[in-house]
Amino acid sequence: MQHPFFAPGPMPRIFGHRGFVAVDRAAAGVLENSREAIAAAVAEGAEYVETDCHLTADGEVVLFHDSTLARTLGDPRRVSAVTRGELDRLMAGRGGLLTLAGALAEFPDTRFNIDVKSAEVAFPAGSIIGAQAPSRVLIGSFSDRARLEAVAAAHAAGGRPATGAGQAAIVRVLAAVATRSRRLIDRALAGIDALQIPERQGPVPVLTERLLGEAHARGVEVHMWTVNDPHRMRELAARGIDGIITDRTDLAVEALRS
Repeated sequence: MQHPFFAPGPMPRIFGHRGFVAVDRAAAGVLENSREAIAAAVAEGAEYVETDCHLTADGEVVLFHDSTLARTLGDPRRVSAVTRGELDRLMAGRGGLLTLAGALAEFPDTRFNIDVKSAEVAFPAGSIIGAQAPSRVLIGSFSDRARLEAVAAAHAAGGRPATGAGQAAIVRVLAAVATRSRRLIDRALAGIDALQIPERQGPVPVLTERLLGEAHARGVEVHMWTVNDPHRMRELAARGIDGIITDRTDLAVEALRS
């Protein structure tokens, strides 16, 4: 049975990557993963929002991509070195800060793809998700260790979120598919609800018809990131991709829902 995160609806699913920041709002200083960015993705028609989380110095799980504030806020400190209050002040006028708990509460009809960005945030993030909204969250991470720790924390809190494969798990899936061994593929995809992958890694194709078929045969969805060209979105949809992760929610809705 498919996890309730994957609600019935039009396909492919549209994921607003770090929310959505239109060009004019970016010029005004609005940042990715901010309250305004999440609200804008929802307003544009994204059924899902992909976002990231880190832990502040005072133990708050906040929506933020980078480990430091340098790229987005011009501050060299790490997220883990600032308090939630400090980050609130820095994000004022930049779209506004959201905590993970706040995002789940403020957008009760939105499904969230939460990327666990550090080892220290895995347990508290998983605990919040498990207690607050496990049916509408997919936990992912570059690190399979962090992902599995977050999932375990969610289970301990009484919930069972969906989960996406981390880097090592994706490598195992690709290797298993290459062998064409049903046993190895079953093992590699066990416990995974979605593969979220790029179309290519340099010159090497990641998405193949065999990978797509083997995943679908086991009830695993395949989501592509990060796709911003409407023509490519339509081509991938025609191939049977289950989700598009995009910076351009506006273009995705026009291309895939009109």
